Amino acid sequence: MWKSLAAAIAVLAVGGSTFAASVVNKDSEVRTLVVTEGGGKTKLPLHAGETAEFCPNGCFVTWPNGDLEALTGSETIEISGGVARIK
Repeated sequence: MWKSLAAAIAVLAVGGSTFAASVVNKDSEVRTLVVTEGGGKTKLPLHAGETAEFCPNGCFVTWPNGDLEALTGSETIEISGGVARIK
């Protein structure tokens, strides 16, 4: 029983570290997100059609329209018409 429990914990620990939010830019122009993570801010430019993964441990993100959102790192986001929507 202990072996099964240890194996389950190991799978969860490894699996938990690979999750990240993903975002796709469906607009025809570059859209930039501002990601605040661990006290630091970085800009994440997304070209037309580009997909990126970010925020593996939770973060705050400022969308292209200026809205601020807290993310856990498991979201799927789509940018269309300059607006980000969490799917």
